[in-house]
Amino acid sequence: MSILVVAATIEEIKPSLSFLKEKQIPYLITGVGMVATTYALATHLQRHKVDLLLHVGIGGALDSSTPLGEVYQIYIDEIFGLGAEDNGAFLSIEELGFGKRMYTEKLPINIQLPDIKKAQGITVNSVHGTKASILQLHQQYQKPLIESMEGAATFFVAEQENICCLQFRSISNYIEPRNRNAWEIELAIKNLNDFLRDLLRFIN
Repeated sequence: MSILVVAATIEEIKPSLSFLKEKQIPYLITGVGMVATTYALATHLQRHKVDLLLHVGIGGALDSSTPLGEVYQIYIDEIFGLGAEDNGAFLSIEELGFGKRMYTEKLPINIQLPDIKKAQGITVNSVHGTKASILQLHQQYQKPLIESMEGAATFFVAEQENICCLQFRSISNYIEPRNRNAWEIELAIKNLNDFLRDLLRFIN
């Protein structure tokens, strides 16, 4: 099985680079955001055959009781805000009849994954950081909910190319008014990479 590890930044998988090289597992750094991710991944897949995409990264959790550093499997991801405003209401892209905003993982056949908590993802162009917008998330979504800037784009490309795709994210911060002092990026990256290496050993 040909596996491609996908991340937005090299920092997110830096602790695993020597392991990936040793095991001859390729990786792709897409850049931050949906546009960069879609372009980088689509371009790569035109040149290389891939059976399974493993998209990994850090993200923000809506539930402040979630331990920072915990790793989640994102089973469904939404392109947040894809639609139109209508006099105070929101019309989704599905309601407009122009496409869809929800994309799901595609599990490989005959692979038993490790037991891990699952969560819904939202993929945004601008991370939430005001009390008003965060309150709307609490009113609109069930927990656990994890925010990123790339997840749904990877699921989208995988669906278009009919490739298996899994997404895993480690919680680096809460979705709250911006507070860098409360972030645990180093812990999140450590736990993410510990999980990634264990997962690759498990799969192989």
